[in-house]
Amino acid sequence: MQQNSSEKEIVLFFQSAGDQLAQESEVLGAVIRNILADNRKVTNKAIILYLIAEMENTSDVVQLDVLRSTLEIVVGRTPDDA
Repeated sequence: MQQNSSEKEIVLFFQSAGDQLAQESEVLGAVIRNILADNRKVTNKAIILYLIAEMENTSDVVQLDVLRSTLEIVVGRTPDDA
């Protein structure tokens, strides 16, 4: 998997949260697999854009909440561009 340290930190954060973020962790894993399946590099930007696209394409309020929560965590743990 092609990741830099920032993306690795996000994955480790989700993994260390255990059951507390189980649904979000599952979503993040699926997003990463889909990005890799598209032969794209896994970056914070790619994850964020993928999550936003998924949010725009779902009408399931429960799934939308999990996607939003995952997006908030990823954005919150992504360093600002300098």
